[in-house]
Amino acid sequence: MDFEKKSKEIRKTILQMIHDAKSGHTGGSLSCVEILIALYYDVMNIDPKNPEWDLRDRFIMSKGHSCPALYAVLADKGYFDKSELSKFRKIDGHLQGHPDFRKVKGVDMNTGSLGQGASIAFGMALASKYKHNKNKVYVLLGDGECQEGLVWEAAMAASHYKLDNLTFILDHNGLQIDGTNDEVMSLGDIMKKFEAFGFSTYKVDGHNTNDIISALKEEVSYKPKFVCCETVKGKGVDFMENNYKWHGKAPNDEELEKALKCIGD
Repeated sequence: MDFEKKSKEIRKTILQMIHDAKSGHTGGSLSCVEILIALYYDVMNIDPKNPEWDLRDRFIMSKGHSCPALYAVLADKGYFDKSELSKFRKIDGHLQGHPDFRKVKGVDMNTGSLGQGASIAFGMALASKYKHNKNKVYVLLGDGECQEGLVWEAAMAASHYKLDNLTFILDHNGLQIDGTNDEVMSLGDIMKKFEAFGFSTYKVDGHNTNDIISALKEEVSYKPKFVCCETVKGKGVDFMENNYKWHGKAPNDEELEKALKCIGD
């Protein structure tokens, strides 16, 4: 697969969805595209024709506000018809502003209350261990989200139970709704923190799909895994990149046109 071409395609879909809804979270959706492509087009053992298959790998979008990226990928994989994307955040559609597994095929759990996705993923991974299943659980966190205590409670428990079937992935773009992470509440050395919590840790270019795949496929034993993806908020659109004001802003007609041109073919 041409990962670069697929990334551009998904980014264009994200921008169109948020523009049409006149609402949504643009910056963080654009920053996690390659992460989702690595998971859904290569790493995870899934079957879009059988979305409730018990032995499938699970993905939790803990930073649930970035669901436009998830919806774009799920539609592209065939979990539901792409025509539904035009109804994002609309009363006659099923694609809410945060993921809802009761309404969207391919979504493994509701998220949106920051930090809870980490605990949910821990519970899923622990349940798989008890059932002696071989499936894996992946959870995508935002870096602002890592200011939540729930994340660290889940990390401590994951290490204690030696959940080597669980991977925490960080979309480390350095920005959150009010500014930079360092201005709001510094995360310090996030790699050393997860190492101290007993994780096997990896740092990669979060816009290099092959590097992400390699890190995610690295086999570890008796430890959960942490993959820090260094990303750019608003990736692909020059006037959105590294600009926290695009955290939860929808592009207007003119901005959409400019953004699509930035991404190119």
